[in-house]
Amino acid sequence: MLFLLLLGVNERCEMSKYLLKRILHGIFSVVVIVAIVMFLIYNVMDRQLIFAQDSQYTKKSSNDKIHYEYDKWEDYGYLDYETYQDYVNELFTKGELDQDTRDIAAVIGRTAEKDSEITKKYIAEFTETYESLGYTVKRLDAKMLTSTKVDPNGRQRLFAYKDVPLLTRMWKFFSGIINVDTTSYIEENIENRGLTFTLYDPIYGGEKFSPAIIGNGTLHKYLLYFDNEFPYIHQNLITIKLGKSYSSEQGLDVFKRMTASQGVYVRSSVTYPTGYIEESADDFHTLTYVAGSSQMSFNSQRYLDDYTSPSVKKANMSRIGYSFVIGIIASLLAYLIGVPLGIMMAKRKDKLVDKLGTFYIIFILAVPSLAYIFMFQAIGNSIGLPRQFVMDKENWLMYVLPIISLALPSIANLMKWLRRYMIDQMNSDYVKFARSGGLSEGEIFSKHILKNAAIPIIHGIPGSILGALVGAIITERVYAVPGAGNLLTEAINKYDNAVIVGITLFYALLSIVSLILGDILMATVDPRISFTDKAR
Repeated sequence: MLFLLLLGVNERCEMSKYLLKRILHGIFSVVVIVAIVMFLIYNVMDRQLIFAQDSQYTKKSSNDKIHYEYDKWEDYGYLDYETYQDYVNELFTKGELDQDTRDIAAVIGRTAEKDSEITKKYIAEFTETYESLGYTVKRLDAKMLTSTKVDPNGRQRLFAYKDVPLLTRMWKFFSGIINVDTTSYIEENIENRGLTFTLYDPIYGGEKFSPAIIGNGTLHKYLLYFDNEFPYIHQNLITIKLGKSYSSEQGLDVFKRMTASQGVYVRSSVTYPTGYIEESADDFHTLTYVAGSSQMSFNSQRYLDDYTSPSVKKANMSRIGYSFVIGIIASLLAYLIGVPLGIMMAKRKDKLVDKLGTFYIIFILAVPSLAYIFMFQAIGNSIGLPRQFVMDKENWLMYVLPIISLALPSIANLMKWLRRYMIDQMNSDYVKFARSGGLSEGEIFSKHILKNAAIPIIHGIPGSILGALVGAIITERVYAVPGAGNLLTEAINKYDNAVIVGITLFYALLSIVSLILGDILMATVDPRISFTDKAR
């Protein structure tokens, strides 16, 4: 008994070591994948491509366009960019220059020979300072000016720039993914800085039992709260940032784009903190701090402090919500149909059902997915099913064609692999021994063949569930599903670099997690599977 107990403890320890090793390998793989993507985007691709669809860029000319380029390249993460004007202003802010000296030093002549002695002095300091830090200092030719109105004193014709090293870029990205909101977020002097725990949320008038943690000095006013929407308890204490968009939905983080609700505003009669009543879609639980905003006339009659920036309530699910619902239903449908059909094909090998199933598998694998998706879309439309999603007129019929289109290839794959695994098991020696031992065909099938053949199929279940979160690119684009599937292609088409990196990280993490969960599920279903280094 003691031996069995120790054996079980040892098995669990070995399993824990295996999982830890897989997790560490997974983390390493994710870092490598992100590094490769960053290298391709920032070091291989032409950075000029980000202006391909920028209407503002085409309107600019001369050195104004050059500075616009460097501003955007800094926003997109290509480089660090500092102007001489900012340098002089910083010296003035620190008290190292007085007003008159600052005004003289900031004026750059049309040529270096025409610079004042004071200007030459600070240009030399600027150049020495930034070149020592690895920057390249650049002075634009005054002849490139097409209008003196743009830069009458040449203030922006001198600047320094430096490409961001890959390791630095990766450190900034990974260190900024998880953000914890603290009471020291706001640097201004604030009275009563700290946290308040209440059992009666003031948003509900202070009468309804609804615990909440309210911050002062934090970015978000509500760090923890309850409401009547699933999962009923919400938090703003920890936020995830995968990358800020600069071309589509500018300024919005990709993770928020995936998880924010969509559609039309859900308006209701709300009472603002001042007691002002209005029909609004504002969600007071998402209020964030904006310095000085409470002094604006619009906000002063609504808010008592500078927590004045809420998100709004919308009627429809998030992008991940749509992708997950469609993906999960399609996966369930695939297993409910594909597994029984695969079993029937194996049990009736070379019979009619096997031939029909094989024809279906060949058809799905041979025909491009886009072709049969359009074919089923046309068939569905002919019988009255909606061809595309329309969020404002959403009904359950809109889900039918995308789910079927997603389920079809999964059904074919399950049928193919389950049939192959079962036939391999049927021809194994242990099946022959089982028959000679007197076991019935039913017992052999249920206790041995099916169980062994199903193990590889079971490994893919976590991947199917987590894969639903990322959506299906082709299916969602064809049926105009407002899901997460087309985010990556949209970001690539618009050269939204930070979004590409963030989505890559999200996809890579889901892949690693699904593989690890698949291993755990296999070991749970079949205790004979061991992940130890030595076979027992």
